[in-house]
Amino acid sequence: MTLDKLLKNKLCRDIVKFFHENQSSIDTPRGIATWVKEERGVVKKALDKLTAAGILLDHKVSSTTGYSYTRNRKIIREIGKQLKNTD
Repeated sequence: MTLDKLLKNKLCRDIVKFFHENQSSIDTPRGIATWVKEERGVVKKALDKLTAAGILLDHKVSSTTGYSYTRNRKIIREIGKQLKNTD
């Protein structure tokens, strides 16, 4: 899925915007679901899409997975441009 299509989805855009503004953050699906006020299953599907697109990184540990923002500067710049156009 393209970045443009992902950012048209409100949930994906809210998640990306949070990580773009807090680039050193790592959080779990449960934590992310809490701050976006959405069910964890729905959030997990959005996180999977964002990870597949290279926007988020997943960090698996024994009992959970944490998510963080990409370190790819090209992707970060493109996201910054697109977020400015949607605000």
